Amino acid sequence: MFALSPHARHPPSVSCPVECFPMTSSRRLRAARTALVGGVAAGSLLLLAGPASAHVSVQPGTAEKGGYSTISVKVPNEKDNASTVKLELSLDPKHPLASVMPQAVPGWEVKVEKTKLDKPLQMHGKTIEEAVSKVTWTGGKIEPGQFQQFPLSVGQLPTDADELVFKALQTYSDDDVVRWIDASTPGGHEAEHPAPVLKLVAKGSTAGADGHHDDKNDKAAGDKADKGSAAATTAAEKSSGSDTTARVLGVVGIVVGVAGAVFGVVAGRRRSAA
Repeated sequence: MFALSPHARHPPSVSCPVECFPMTSSRRLRAARTALVGGVAAGSLLLLAGPASAHVSVQPGTAEKGGYSTISVKVPNEKDNASTVKLELSLDPKHPLASVMPQAVPGWEVKVEKTKLDKPLQMHGKTIEEAVSKVTWTGGKIEPGQFQQFPLSVGQLPTDADELVFKALQTYSDDDVVRWIDASTPGGHEAEHPAPVLKLVAKGSTAGADGHHDDKNDKAAGDKADKGSAAATTAAEKSSGSDTTARVLGVVGIVVGVAGAVFGVVAGRRRSAA
């Protein structure tokens, strides 16, 4: 009888890659859980990416010189752990306006402050010795991830200026105050907290201005301002809702895609094991 060689009695070991061993149920579960958590986290970043770069602004951003316009101060809440509880808007002292009428915003109280003018204004045959210098809204809340519009009817807009610069102070529930007062440099980088600006253009250059009115049409113009502000608010709410819906659908798509990929991997492991 022939003696077996040492190699025959003890065959050399063969290294086996990971694929040789089927994935256990616990390993498949951990892999699926990890992938789903990663997908949800990625989707959450999409949802939170929108308001991070928002600024306090005036909308629409243009109006006709010499006319009256209904504008809205759009205030987004940029914090995740605090609500906006106060807005102070200072008007451009270089170009005082004879008429500034805020529209009521549900849940908010408004205070209008006037300043005596060094040089009185003439408006429809009347002498205006005081002009609105500051408007303050308090009492309400803008929750994280939301925004609020504060409509104003303003006029008579100056004819000797190309823009009106407003300065806004946004106060949060944690007592933090963001000062939107920085001037933007033409052709340069945008300021960190730019002041809201209303661009003034020649008559007929924009459809956003309300046009002129006189004493007999003051009430009609006020009604028109209210309707215009309500329409602008409704349109903004629809736009915000559409944007939120799109982000939610994007998150769902990511999660479903990751779940499908995990299912494919698990199925492949089972076929390999079989």
